Amino acid sequence: VSRRVSKLLKEAGLRVAVIRHPMPYGDLRRQIWQRFETFEDMDKHECTIEEREEYEPHIKVGNIVYAGVDYEVILRKAEEEADVILWDGGNNDFPFIKPDLLITVVDPMRPGHELASYPGEINVRMADVIVINKVDTAPPENVEIVRKNVEEANPDAVIVEAASPVTVDDPSLIRGKRVLVVEDGPSVTHGGLPYGAGYIAAKKYGAKEIVDPRPYAVGSLRKVFEEYKHMANVLPAMGYGEQQIRELEATINAVDCDTIVAGTPIELKRIMEISKPEAHVKYELEERGKPTLKDIIDDFISKHIRE
Repeated sequence: VSRRVSKLLKEAGLRVAVIRHPMPYGDLRRQIWQRFETFEDMDKHECTIEEREEYEPHIKVGNIVYAGVDYEVILRKAEEEADVILWDGGNNDFPFIKPDLLITVVDPMRPGHELASYPGEINVRMADVIVINKVDTAPPENVEIVRKNVEEANPDAVIVEAASPVTVDDPSLIRGKRVLVVEDGPSVTHGGLPYGAGYIAAKKYGAKEIVDPRPYAVGSLRKVFEEYKHMANVLPAMGYGEQQIRELEATINAVDCDTIVAGTPIELKRIMEISKPEAHVKYELEERGKPTLKDIIDDFISKHIRE
């Protein structure tokens, strides 16, 4: 959704700076403010896999991302080179900066979370726009539960329905093959999902078998599987530090499979050596019906920028 919004703003001729919520995993004294424009910037700042999963998709489409720990400084730096600030908060917080337009995304794969989690419920109640995503893959009854919940919690919000269809760069790497699915770590661990885009792609493109990674898990990844028993046959892309990244690398290379299906937003081969072919999964937002996000952003621009 953030990539879609940034694209619409840039197509309108506006300069956009993305500010991400804090992910303070390293030396905070060196993270007062950070600016990410290239893949090398992530190396320079010694980013964890979770940080890379958030920054890399933006960098790929030409967005500049700011992050760190002092958000007064971060905001002032971002304002120097942008017409619009796009706060990309993930699921972990509400904006530190008072928004002129608040868009909240809800997930019908996890019906009820929109009212049962903090700060998810706050974001639903404060939202100007609520995007119900994944309407193409979630059970229809789940979509209706989520719609009913958000309409009752925030009857004034505009609702946009959208899909996030998955594609892969080379389907032949999956069809008829035994595959290991590597998913976005936070989504399938504390996020509570049993699987993500990688698993959906493996099914969609006709994998012969989705191999269970549990027997091959190395080091701390064994504890991850013990703690999060809800996961399907997927490997979460855990990497909170160099040692865990190496454990993930060893686990991936140990699994007896033909192909790695990477549902994580990052390209794993940028940070580790992988001995098997990798099919990278992509997904982009597609609105269904009216209004669209373009309608929303056009109205925002007319009210707040080109009055």
